[in-house]
Amino acid sequence: MAVAKPRLALVGNGMAGMRMIDELLALAPDRYDINIFGGEPHPNYNRIQLSSVLAGEKELEDIVLHPLRWYAEHGITLTLADPVSGLDAAARTIETASGRRIAYDKLVLATGSRPLVPPVAGLDLEGVATFRNIADLKAMLAATAKGGRAVVVGGGLLGLEAAFGLKRRGMEVTVVHLARTVMERQLDEAAGLMLQRDLAGRGLTILTNAQTEGLVGDGRVEALRLADGRELAADLVVFAIGVRPDTELARRAGLDVNRGIIVDDRMMTSDPDIFAVGECVEHHGRIFGLVAPLWGQARACAACLAQAQSHGYAPPPNFTSLKITGIEVFQAGALEAVDEAEGEITLLDAASGIYRKLVLRENRLVGAVLYGDVADGPWFVELIESRVDVALFRDQLMFGREAATPLAA
Repeated sequence: MAVAKPRLALVGNGMAGMRMIDELLALAPDRYDINIFGGEPHPNYNRIQLSSVLAGEKELEDIVLHPLRWYAEHGITLTLADPVSGLDAAARTIETASGRRIAYDKLVLATGSRPLVPPVAGLDLEGVATFRNIADLKAMLAATAKGGRAVVVGGGLLGLEAAFGLKRRGMEVTVVHLARTVMERQLDEAAGLMLQRDLAGRGLTILTNAQTEGLVGDGRVEALRLADGRELAADLVVFAIGVRPDTELARRAGLDVNRGIIVDDRMMTSDPDIFAVGECVEHHGRIFGLVAPLWGQARACAACLAQAQSHGYAPPPNFTSLKITGIEVFQAGALEAVDEAEGEITLLDAASGIYRKLVLRENRLVGAVLYGDVADGPWFVELIESRVDVALFRDQLMFGREAATPLAA
């Protein structure tokens, strides 16, 4: 008689959770009877590429990572459009919105994050959207079919990608950003100002130091009102001001939660039968939004579930490498020098659209901001991580690996 496999349930059919499933199948393909629950009516897709679909560079089918047939081929039971609404950790069961109750032996929470929206009037008006999933994308595409004016609230990466996509679809687009410069978490002021100049050259209107006070309209949005009294006419308003880890399910189940679901180096929560990966996680006080850290979480979680040898999760160096509307930017480590022990080296070629800033402390690189030419970004990350003394090639450091490494040999 065949022995029943332990039951593994995955709550969340997104990128981090499914990457964990890929890693687990590579390590122990027959260990678990796997059930996956997704709140959306779609198989796993690349959420990062939603902006490419909005811009008309890809179609929805191009960004699917695991088509429906893949789940069937791997003997995985997939439930879509029926999100998990309850978790009973003591009974080791989960409950879906439709009332189904499913038992598990091991559970992985990959609930992701929820978009932040400011507490302003008018959020219930038609024509107001966030930019997080396929449903949001379809609402935005429907708005672009009618043309008109769009206002994007948020000048971070997602907001700028949304703005560029709407512009490519023929809308007049204004970006409203609370800070002095766009992408202030990834770029220093000089690089942020260069980006704003280049975005304006691509037809976007950028308003910084601008706070949203409310939305105006009768059933449908007609304008966005700023705190200084200005009103920006709008047929579509998109909020892209950030995300918050979705911890509600874990919190109600009594798991340890702070900003995110607290996990150890194995991605285990305060319940030894429950794990968590992705944007919902908090690991040693940090939460994560970029892909590279999430892939490491997936590997560590899968190794633990497979009882394979693993050193556990160690977050990679914190860096961002992005391409925004054809403009390449890179940032790693510290954005600014914070005391007299640190120094900055900068290079600016405004005509060529190239900017570099390196932050050093005691002849060791601790931060880098690159704009326009980012080829040396990975090398700068190596220097930051290894804490190499750069005194011998400090004067050539700005010019990259090819100029500096012969002197370091």
